[in-house]
Amino acid sequence: MAKQLRLGLFENAQANDSGTATWRHPDNKRYLFDSLDYWRGTARMVEDAGFDFLFLADAWGWADVAGDRPDICSIEGLDLPRLDPAIILGALIPETSRLGLVATGSTLLEAPYSFARRMATLDILSGGRIGWNVVTTGTADTAVQGFGVPMVGHDERYVMADEFMQVVYRLWEEAWEEGALERDKNGRFADPARVHRIAHEGTYFRSHGYGNTSRSPQGTPVLFQAGASPAGREFGGKHGEAIFVGSGSVEQLLGHSSSIRDEAEKNGRARTDVKIMSAFAAVVGSTEEEARRKYAEVADAQNPEVTVASYAWFTGLDLSAYAPDTPMAQLSTELSQTQVARFADKTVGDVLGDWHAHGVGARPIVGTPEQIADRMIELADGADLDGFLFAPTIPPASTEDFIEHVLPILKERGAIAAQPEHPQSLRERLIGTSTPALAESHTGSSYRKSLTRV
Repeated sequence: MAKQLRLGLFENAQANDSGTATWRHPDNKRYLFDSLDYWRGTARMVEDAGFDFLFLADAWGWADVAGDRPDICSIEGLDLPRLDPAIILGALIPETSRLGLVATGSTLLEAPYSFARRMATLDILSGGRIGWNVVTTGTADTAVQGFGVPMVGHDERYVMADEFMQVVYRLWEEAWEEGALERDKNGRFADPARVHRIAHEGTYFRSHGYGNTSRSPQGTPVLFQAGASPAGREFGGKHGEAIFVGSGSVEQLLGHSSSIRDEAEKNGRARTDVKIMSAFAAVVGSTEEEARRKYAEVADAQNPEVTVASYAWFTGLDLSAYAPDTPMAQLSTELSQTQVARFADKTVGDVLGDWHAHGVGARPIVGTPEQIADRMIELADGADLDGFLFAPTIPPASTEDFIEHVLPILKERGAIAAQPEHPQSLRERLIGTSTPALAESHTGSSYRKSLTRV
């Protein structure tokens, strides 16, 4: 029997994403990102198709070249404006019944106490379908200006993130036991013996008192993570339940998945406790020629001037200041090191060409439905992947093409897990746990007072 893969849809609450600007393409509808109808349609489409979750990425900074935001960013809607993804997910809860809803949240910019309440609220109202993509904020240099907080170096941000996790685990797992909320009009609303005061006094965060919400269905939302640096992989091995990796060859992806599972083992977890999902994009055509033509139209829809500003947004590096033959290995940054490391053997000129084609996103597989399905199965089997995060090159048209033409082939081959008969928590559906709670092997479960099923 074929490996059964999990699927998520990558989306972004702004006109463009991944460092590209395709909003001018005639089939692009996400330039209407500030319309609730766009998100209703997207969520319903992927839930009906059997996707496991909708993931809304986020960023807080903006493109900055030599201290200024280039005019091209406003002209092409590169980085701003954007919406808060958590609020969009809240609006989508009543529009969906099975779909997992995942949002990015920053451990550099959020306050743990208010963030824990927001995510618990979403998990309660959704019946346990919420996930959190934990980021330390790669676009931190401009974001810290907006938030008025100090800049923190790359590796130290992961130390800070680990402490952030300690605080939110206490709020989600320790503060309110399951069953504390009784709502008995002839008795008590909550059992005081099951409500606990937390105390955290750390280097970066302090929190003393009681959690604002009772325990949500999952307690801790499903934890996603995507850091590719050594510090990021170490953090993911300890905290992550589903890990996003980039695109690449079978050999490259196998190296990533093996190192992540190694880190999980170092933290007392089974290698299978972590689900690894590769970024994936596809341009589908009835023939290879049609697919190549459609992909060329994607590139033609973009203004080349966006490229320099876009790369600077993610990395803080102004590539226009370097000769095209400059080796990328000579450059360094305290921002998203992933987007420098991936080009370690390239030159500045190579990067500008590659970035114009697909930015930070996955290089699409361009071909027929059968070719794309074949490649997905080849990658999953050869690289030890548990699923894919599908990123549309032109939203929502690329997603519609994938659902209509590629997904039926994958289902016929037994490569896609069936829709659950009854609604499940996101953790049960995606991670495969027997209950909505964190697995006992996960570090966050150590904060739990008790977990008596009621």
